[in-house]
Amino acid sequence: MATFLYRVGRLAFRRRWYVALVWAAVLAAVGLGALKAPGAADEGFSMPGIESQKAFDLMEQRFPGATADGATARVVFVAPNGQKVTAADHKKAVEDTVAGLADGSQVASAVNPFQAKAVSKDGTTAYATVTYKVAADGLTDASKEQLEHALQEARDSGLTVDAGGSAMADGGGAGGTAELIGVAIAAVVLLVTFGSLAAAGLPLLTALIGVGVSMATILALSDALGLSTTTGTLAMMLGLAVGIDYALFVVSRYREERARGRAPQEATALAVGTAGSAVVFAGLTVVIALAGLAVVGIPMLTKMGLAAAGAVVVAVLIALTLVPAFLGFWPNAVLRRKDRKQARPGKEPEDNGGTRWARFVLRRPLPVLILGVVGLGALALPMTSLQLGMPGDEAKPTSTTERRAYDALAEGFGPGFNGPLTVVVDAKGDDDAKAAAAAISKDIGATKGVVSVSPARFNEAGDTAVFSVVPSTAPTDEKTKDLVTTIRGERPGIESETGATYEVTGTTALNIDISEKVQSALVPYLIVVVGLAIVLLLVVFRSLLVPLKAALGFLLSVLASLGAVVVVFQEGHGAGLLGVETTGPIMSLMPIFLVGIVFGLAMDYEVFLLSRMREAYVHGETSHQAVTSGFRHSARVVVAAALIMIAVFAGFIGESDSMIKMIGFGLASAVLLDAFVVRMAIVPAVLALLGDKAWWLPKWLDRILPRVDVEGEALTRGADTPQPAPADQEAARV
Repeated sequence: MATFLYRVGRLAFRRRWYVALVWAAVLAAVGLGALKAPGAADEGFSMPGIESQKAFDLMEQRFPGATADGATARVVFVAPNGQKVTAADHKKAVEDTVAGLADGSQVASAVNPFQAKAVSKDGTTAYATVTYKVAADGLTDASKEQLEHALQEARDSGLTVDAGGSAMADGGGAGGTAELIGVAIAAVVLLVTFGSLAAAGLPLLTALIGVGVSMATILALSDALGLSTTTGTLAMMLGLAVGIDYALFVVSRYREERARGRAPQEATALAVGTAGSAVVFAGLTVVIALAGLAVVGIPMLTKMGLAAAGAVVVAVLIALTLVPAFLGFWPNAVLRRKDRKQARPGKEPEDNGGTRWARFVLRRPLPVLILGVVGLGALALPMTSLQLGMPGDEAKPTSTTERRAYDALAEGFGPGFNGPLTVVVDAKGDDDAKAAAAAISKDIGATKGVVSVSPARFNEAGDTAVFSVVPSTAPTDEKTKDLVTTIRGERPGIESETGATYEVTGTTALNIDISEKVQSALVPYLIVVVGLAIVLLLVVFRSLLVPLKAALGFLLSVLASLGAVVVVFQEGHGAGLLGVETTGPIMSLMPIFLVGIVFGLAMDYEVFLLSRMREAYVHGETSHQAVTSGFRHSARVVVAAALIMIAVFAGFIGESDSMIKMIGFGLASAVLLDAFVVRMAIVPAVLALLGDKAWWLPKWLDRILPRVDVEGEALTRGADTPQPAPADQEAARV
C-alpha cells in the first residue's frame, strides 16, 4: 500500500498540471450536469416494515388520490381575553380570512371552522385547514405572500392568528452561515497550526473543491437515483470536515519530511506513501460506518449515508492526488518562513507539547486511565433515561408562528389535538363494513386516554374506513406511546368480534414506530460497523488489542456524547445557553447518526495517531518510546484536525431548527470527547500499561493477514539519506 501510494504521490507531483486539469474537468462536468438536472424533489419519508407505513400504503391503495402530498396550513384564530371567536365581528373576520385563502390559485380547499365544528368548547379558539394542490416545495412566492397577507388582515381585526403545517416550512436546511462559521474557524486553526497562509489555505481549497465535486454529483444524479434535497446535507458536512483533515495530514507529513532535508518531490511522495496510507484506511472506516446505515432499513437514511460515503471517497482521492499536485506548484510556500531554507538532513523535530503530554501520561497511566473512564462513564449515565421521538412544532422557538399555533391548539383543544392517531379499518372481507367500523370506533373510543373519535370516512368501494383518534396527552408524551400500544394490543379481540382488521398510523404513531425500529436496529448496526472496522484495524496495525481498545474507546465516547445530548436537550440543563427553548425527546435518528458518523471520524484520529506509533515501533523503538514518537509527530495535527471537526459541527448549533442544533451539538461533543479524552489520554495510558503486548499478534494470524505496510517500512528503509535529485532541485527553486 505505502509503495503504491508513494508512486501515486510522486506521479502527481511530476504531472501536476495534468492532475489539476483532470480535477478541473471533473468539477466542470459534474457542475454542468447539476445545472442541467431537473430540480430534486423532497422525497416522502418512508420506512418499510412498520405498521404505520403499512397503514399509509393501504390508504393510498384504497383511497387513490386522497393522500396526495399536497401542502397544508392550519390557521389558528384566538379571540382576545374575555371574548370568543363566535362573536359576530370575530366570526366575520375569520370567515373573510378563510374566503380570502380559498381564492389562491394553488389552493385546493379552505375549510370554514364554523362549518367544520373546529371551534373549542369555550369558544375562544378556532382553526381553519387550508389544503394546497402542490407539495410544500412547489408553493410559489405569490401563494406564500397571500397566506401571510391573509394572516395579517385577521390580526388587524384584533384576533391572535398563527399558522402551522407543511406550507409554513421555509425550505431551508443546514448550511450557509453554519458552514461559513466552520470554515472561518478551521482557517484560524490551520493558520495557528502551520504558521503559513499557504499551508492553511491548501487544505481549505482542496476540501472546498472536493465538496463542490460531491455536491454537484449529488445534484446531477438526484433525479436518476431518487435523491432528495436533504440527501446532500450530511455529505456537505462530512465532506468539508474530512476533506480538510485528510489534506492536513498529508501537508503536515510533507513539512516534516522537508524539515529532515528531503527534496520536494521525495518529501511529497513519502508524505502520500505514509500519511496517505493512514488517510486511505481512515477513509475506509468512515465509508464502512456510513454505508452501514443501510442496516437500519430507512431508505432516506441509506441514501444520505451512501451520498456522504461518496463525499468521503472524493476527499480521499483529492488528498492522494490533488494535494501532492498543489505541493508541486508551491513546494516552499507551505513551509514556515524560517524553514524555507533547506534544513539539515536527518534533523529530528524537537520536543513539543505532544511529547511532554505523552511523557506525563506514561509516568502515571493508571490514574489517567481511571479518570478518563470514570469521567466518560459519568457523562454517559443520563443516557439510561434516553427518550426517543421526532420533535415537531413544539420544539421550535416561541418566536415562530408554528410554535405559537401549536401552543394555541393545545390550550384550546387539549394537548393530544396536535398529534391525532389515524385508524385505518380494512373490512374487505366483512359483509357489513359500516357496522364493523362502528364497532371498532366504539371500542377504541372507550379506551382510557382517548378524548374523542371522529366519524368514519369510507372509500368508494365501501370496504375501507378511516377515522381519527385524539389522545388526552401530547404527541411526545410517553403516555401517548402507551396508548398506541394499548390500541394495537386490543386488536385481536376486536378483530375476532367484528371480522374486520385495523391498523394505527398518523404522524404520532409513525414517530413511535420509527423510534422502536431505530432502537432495535442499533445493536445489529453496531455489530456490523464495529466488527468490520476491527477487522480493518487488525490488518492495518497487525495487533489484536489495539483494534479492541479502539472500539471500546469509541463506545465510551459515543455513549458519553449521547448522555450530554440528554442532559441539554431532554433534561434542559444549560439549554438556554444554546438557544433551546423547549426540551423533549431526543430525535429518533440521533443515536444512529452519532454511532455512524462519529465512529468513522474517531477512527481517523486512531489510525493517524497509532500509525505513527506503529511506524516508530517497527523501526526499533521501545513501546514507550513509540508512544512518545507518535505524539511528537501527530499530537499537534490530531488536535488541529479535531478542532476543525468541532468547529464545523458546532457551527450548526447556531441554526434555528432544533434537530439540526441537536445534531451539531451531539457531533461536536462526541468529537471533543473522543479526540481529547479517548485518543489523547486513554489510548496512551492503555498502551503504556500493555507495553509490547499491545502490538502482539498470533503467528498463525500474522501469516493469514495481508500486509499493507501502512507505516511505510519499505519506503523509509531506502530513504534514510535524502539527497535531492536534479529534478527535485529544479522543483525546489519554484
